[in-house]
Amino acid sequence: MAIIARRTSSRRRMMSDINVVPYIDVMLVLVVILMVSAPFVNPSLVELPTMGKSTRAPDAPLEIVVKADGRLLLRDRTAGSSRASSEMRMEEIAGLLQERLKQHPDTPVVISGDKSVRYEAVTKVMDELYKMHVRRVGLAVKPAS
Repeated sequence: MAIIARRTSSRRRMMSDINVVPYIDVMLVLVVILMVSAPFVNPSLVELPTMGKSTRAPDAPLEIVVKADGRLLLRDRTAGSSRASSEMRMEEIAGLLQERLKQHPDTPVVISGDKSVRYEAVTKVMDELYKMHVRRVGLAVKPAS
């Protein structure tokens, strides 16, 4: 019995740690190789596409101005328009927009509001335009000086 006990105690203990020194050596060699070869690599040039000229003029937007007191003003900037700038109710504007959208479905509409106008008035106009399925709606802002 004593012999069996001695055999188990004389066995070598298994090493449970991984020796990472060889891996570090390999990585350092790879870093040196990459640093030496980097100046010889030619950077590739990307040729970006060029923008062609448009065949048609951009659409003149209809502008709905929301005044501080909630009144609406429609500005039509299309050539030959009989209504250059006139004050209207939302129902009248909706009728004119429906006619315009039948002829030109991609007509842009710009909403410009006075600085002191309540945001609720602007969102009401936006809701009406959404109900009429206007695709291109924008908000006019004053550029920062």
